[in-house]
Amino acid sequence: MKILIIQQRYGIGDMVIFLPYIHAISKKYNTKVSLLVKKSSKASDIFAEDHHIEDIIFIEKEMDGTRGFFKLYKKLKNKNFDKAFIFNSSLRYNLVSRISGIKKIYQYPLFRSKDNLVNSAKIFTEKILGEIVSTEPHLKIKDVENTMDKNFTNICLGISASGITKRWDINNYIKLCEELSKIRKCNFYIAGGEKDKELINKLKKSKVGVNCKSFERMNIKETLPIIKNCDCYIGNDTGFLHLSVSLGVKSLALFMDSPVMAYGKYSSKIKIIEPEGENNSTTHNTLGKDRISFDEVLFKAKELLN
Repeated sequence: MKILIIQQRYGIGDMVIFLPYIHAISKKYNTKVSLLVKKSSKASDIFAEDHHIEDIIFIEKEMDGTRGFFKLYKKLKNKNFDKAFIFNSSLRYNLVSRISGIKKIYQYPLFRSKDNLVNSAKIFTEKILGEIVSTEPHLKIKDVENTMDKNFTNICLGISASGITKRWDINNYIKLCEELSKIRKCNFYIAGGEKDKELINKLKKSKVGVNCKSFERMNIKETLPIIKNCDCYIGNDTGFLHLSVSLGVKSLALFMDSPVMAYGKYSSKIKIIEPEGENNSTTHNTLGKDRISFDEVLFKAKELLN
């Protein structure tokens, strides 16, 4: 049996959140599955060592529009899939699956515009499979020797984010690192890429810079063993938060301008902090980065480390 799973969201965090449902489908039918995903989801890195995945098909830019529809159709038709699981309400993906010859198609209700991605995916998958599916993601990577210094607390520091409104000020992170370093020896692994160079350099030039290493020259796959061996994650709601959670790392997540009910509640590994005045209510356009209490972050970070 050949199974296609369509998950068209852009983010790394989105890809991680769908992990339990991808794994559940693979296990139910006792077969590897193929994924149709965006390149920006970094699925090729995330699933590089996951035995549940047969193939990854990328939704290329040239697959948009009418001409793109037929390019996607040709790609899918040649794969001869038996079943498709469509984790969205798009008529486009329904139609392309049908004309590609896929006999059995499962999909969200058509034309639904808003949803809680975790709840929708869970209800959808459980209804089809007839079994309970945990929302906890478990990312499959090879075990590697932990070479980190056991005399230090190793912290994955999530300074990056998809936009400036989702990033706590870098000076707050520097101050936080300095305060944590007063109570224990810490190494900080800065979870950020090339676009975060300016922020990374500020950290490296600070008092704690000697204990900072960054991911700026690494691809996602290279960061995974490091993240897995960290003692905790502290940082913004970003892809590195969700990777940390999926690798079993306890995490303190700062939500200031993204939906906390969707991205902060699916795992017991996540402890959240919201802007002052918010109570499980942070969403897009909350614009609350200046209302994140430094004292609360420090207090909860200390709790996380104990």
